[in-house]
Amino acid sequence: MGKKSTGIYKRQNGNWVVDKFVERVRLYQSFESYEDAEAWLTRELEALRQTRVHGATPQITFDQAAGRFIEENVHMASVESSGYHLKAVMPYIGDLLLEQVHSGTLQPFIDARREAKISHKTINLSLGAVRRVLNLAAGTWRDSESGKPWLVSAPLITMLPLTGHQRPPRPITWDEQVLLLKELPKHLRDMALFTLHSGVRDDVVCNLQWAWEIPVPELNISVFETPPENVKGRRTSKLVVCNSISQAVIEEARGHHPTHVFAMSWRHRALGPIKAMNNSAWQAARSRAGLGDLHVHDLRHTVGMRLREAGVSESTRRDVLWHSNRSVTDHYSMAQIREIHEALEKITQPTNGWNKSLQALKAEHALRKASKQV
Repeated sequence: MGKKSTGIYKRQNGNWVVDKFVERVRLYQSFESYEDAEAWLTRELEALRQTRVHGATPQITFDQAAGRFIEENVHMASVESSGYHLKAVMPYIGDLLLEQVHSGTLQPFIDARREAKISHKTINLSLGAVRRVLNLAAGTWRDSESGKPWLVSAPLITMLPLTGHQRPPRPITWDEQVLLLKELPKHLRDMALFTLHSGVRDDVVCNLQWAWEIPVPELNISVFETPPENVKGRRTSKLVVCNSISQAVIEEARGHHPTHVFAMSWRHRALGPIKAMNNSAWQAARSRAGLGDLHVHDLRHTVGMRLREAGVSESTRRDVLWHSNRSVTDHYSMAQIREIHEALEKITQPTNGWNKSLQALKAEHALRKASKQV
């Protein structure tokens, strides 16, 4: 048993433990040496003294603050993304007190992510999540006893520059579409074809359910009412409108799985919903097709470009891609659903290409050069 400081005890295994109550607060921790235990207890006693006697700022770690942020925002659509980006910084700042978190202590995280070839945009998303937690700690969250904010003031977190570091959208040409679909396994080929003819996000495609389907006999198609929890922002439900090709994909999938439209199967037996399109099979297929780092999200950019090439109005393009603020299910008439359907029917075949994007022209030029060299 330790003699120098009450509350420090030696265990039978040789380790030391702090077990001490101070004004109904239990201080408990294990250490390999007496010196470490005594130093920790001294720091904790001083922190309690500052908090209770002088009203100092509570001693909260970033890990604790991040946990509160996740708990308070669990209902938000963005909480999964925030959790992912906060998890990335935890090995670097999780154990630090809030007052110790600033651009300097974040620099090792930034250096490691850049060395791993992570984009500036993705790194900034993590830095933005850190900044959000620190701002709440300084402006909203208070100690229950002292009423003091968790942090005196939030530091300025310097973001990385995006100019010259952002990957531009990469819509694909019709020829590239043929190459990609040929290389994809059937389940991903069906999902990619559906995306290329509906314009919806890949997470919506993965979660598309038969319970959402609403037949539209007048157009000989279906629409899918996507619940708010499956829509980015979770503000309102949205409609997925099918054209003739995406409807054909739906009909082929019908009956394969009891709940989800797109599911994995083995020897004609459904195994379960597909969690993500961007997987090793997608990456291998795009590599074989010679499409570099093509993202699943680029299929949405492709739909937007093709709609514009086809002369579809900006307002209708926004409705197709869910960029519009109005709710399809609450405010759209049958005539407006027909308008979206007709717009999507215009991209079932290649257009004249007069309004091609610069990226599309460059890709086609590179493809022609490669074919001449063969």
